[in-house]
Amino acid sequence: MPLIDTHTHLDFEPFDPDRHEVLARCRAAGVERIVVLGVHEANWQRVWQLACDEPQVHAALGLHPVFLQDHRPAHLGTLRDWLERLRGAEKLCAIGEIGLDYYIEGPDKERQQRLLEAQLALAEEFELPVLLHVRRAHAAMIATLKRHKLKRGGIAHAFSGSWEEAREYIRLGYKLGLGGAGTWPQAHRMHRVLRQLPLESIVLETDAPDIAPHSHAGQRNSPEFLPDICRELAAIRGITPEALAEASHRNSCELFGWEC
Repeated sequence: MPLIDTHTHLDFEPFDPDRHEVLARCRAAGVERIVVLGVHEANWQRVWQLACDEPQVHAALGLHPVFLQDHRPAHLGTLRDWLERLRGAEKLCAIGEIGLDYYIEGPDKERQQRLLEAQLALAEEFELPVLLHVRRAHAAMIATLKRHKLKRGGIAHAFSGSWEEAREYIRLGYKLGLGGAGTWPQAHRMHRVLRQLPLESIVLETDAPDIAPHSHAGQRNSPEFLPDICRELAAIRGITPEALAEASHRNSCELFGWEC
């Protein structure tokens, strides 16, 4: 059951003690590709080096809205320089993690919006998909994506919105990233939405080290748990794990332009 984890932060400090062992366990579990996302200028080199060193790792680079205090105006120019230098590189698969976060205390919505739109413009220029972080901001994000119609779309990561919001992303050509949050028994709305989603719109993710699935409650989340997430979400969806894994694998390869 080959799987692709479309959203991780494997470069983060919680993986420093055993990163290579985690990757080995992922291979043994059938997780054949892992996307690691940059969140601020200071970790892009670390993310890119990990992608260069590890055959199953692919990189995305971006400026995350939660780290707004770390971003400087010059970092957009630095991001563009990185994208220019890596243009056509097989290991660079997307721009991300980018987006809008209205859940954090006192969000600077205007600055988040400017940063998002600048990065969407880069995605259009370099013809890359985007990996989107959206918390309590689906209406604003959907309106923005309608103004910036990207050729290659992207993923609304850790999707937990309504069916109506899911339908808007799908109409705009975006996949919906599903992970550990949807495996919890109390996630009733997510379960209802999951049962309605067309399989061609679903991609699987862990968001490791965050958002562990119900089966690994209280643990550091890890890409090696993706098979468990797939099994739990498939049971809620009412299909076999193999059917969900195959759909997610196909959708991920289509999005990132991989031969799978």
